[in-house]
Amino acid sequence: QVQLVESGGGLVQPGGSLRLSCAASGFTFSIYAMSWYRQAPGKERELVATISSRSVSTVYADSVKGRFTISRDNAENTVYLQMNSLKPEDTAVYYCNAKRDYWGPPVAHWGQGTQVTVSS
Repeated sequence: QVQLVESGGGLVQPGGSLRLSCAASGFTFSIYAMSWYRQAPGKERELVATISSRSVSTVYADSVKGRFTISRDNAENTVYLQMNSLKPEDTAVYYCNAKRDYWGPPVAHWGQGTQVTVSS
């Protein structure tokens, strides 16, 4: 069965960095695009970044462009999100998901997510 397990969140001061990981299993990871999403309290879940199946292409939300970097390791079935210059507005639960198409919708059940809190 498909499983996505996010980790790496925590409490960080503004300007700090975190690296999130998402371990995937139960599907052929290397043929799917992967994305990170986030959901802040009282807001809808939003797409943060997407990486193509072989890491050729990436795309970011305007709000994180230049600060976040998505990457993946197909040998380890893991996708990462390096977050630098964090701002309080980055506070949210972060989720990963798989996509059959780069611009398509997520196809897997959501995992538990990992909480990121940016606060002094």
